[in-house]
Amino acid sequence: MKLHELSKTPEAKKVKRVGRGTGSGTGKTSGRGENGQKSRSGSSIPAWFQGGQSKLFERLPKRGFNNNRFKKEFALVNLNDLNGFNDGDVITPQVLKDLGIIKKELSGIKVLGNGNLEKKITIKAHRFSSAAVTKIEKAGGTAEVI
Repeated sequence: MKLHELSKTPEAKKVKRVGRGTGSGTGKTSGRGENGQKSRSGSSIPAWFQGGQSKLFERLPKRGFNNNRFKKEFALVNLNDLNGFNDGDVITPQVLKDLGIIKKELSGIKVLGNGNLEKKITIKAHRFSSAAVTKIEKAGGTAEVI
């Protein structure tokens, strides 16, 4: 086999030599077009780049599971709100709603321990804070969980 007997292999590609003068057809801008981001050397733009606008995944609505759907929200009542009642009164969620102490019952009523209770009353609610229970019992009343 001699040099002049060699033939091109089918895999061989001709390398395009750019930037070798105007006569080559690929001079001056070297096939990159005119000015712009891609005309500069070393420029690489990620495939997901969208020209500075908000990303696609940020524009799409959020989907998936969230526990907020099962969240319980309680109407809150403080002990100092209950001082207007008389000794021996039984306080239920309906009584609180009728008097306007709470607007809606929501998932239930929770009694918090803010303030001091000065009356002996029976309070029926769905939940009590530990501070509220101790202050109610200290005043001589009872806290009943519904």
